Amino acid sequence: MGKRMLGFASLVLVLGAAPTWVGAIDPDAATADEVIAKVHEAAKYLHDKGQAGFPDFNNNANWVWKNSYVFVFSCRDNKMIAHPLRPDLVGKPILQMEDDKGNLLFQKLCDAGKRADGGWVEYWWPKPGEAKASRKISYTQSTQVSFQPDVRVGAGIYDEAMSVEDLNKLAQQAIEPKKDAP
Repeated sequence: MGKRMLGFASLVLVLGAAPTWVGAIDPDAATADEVIAKVHEAAKYLHDKGQAGFPDFNNNANWVWKNSYVFVFSCRDNKMIAHPLRPDLVGKPILQMEDDKGNLLFQKLCDAGKRADGGWVEYWWPKPGEAKASRKISYTQSTQVSFQPDVRVGAGIYDEAMSVEDLNKLAQQAIEPKKDAP
């Protein structure tokens, strides 16, 4: 018998779940780990810089990478604060926005961002440069910005397979203190 190579689908069946680096198969696709790291970085940036940092998310290449980007919004004020790819949304009401399946996506993002470790939300949104909506899962968390309570920072990935539950576990692991090896 010759050696047989396992395909990715077989590997997933054997392991029981897709690894978090699935997006790495396509070098232009952001991964869940990258999204969590970018959102944490953006939240700290805004916490340190304050409201003066908001415009940086509209025109700074640091917050746009691969096929993802960081967006900033306020649940209390019901508005988009910054969006690098959709400047038409900045300053507009967001809580009534529905995706292609009728989900009030920003209401869900506001709820998910209340969690201490942030949270992931599934919705349907067009990929950059496309008109048709695809399944998008975004991670969001709140950040403390002086004189602007209830600010949320978010970013997402386009993925057909990852579950929100698995991604929330990944987010929890990302903020848990690393335990020292014995």
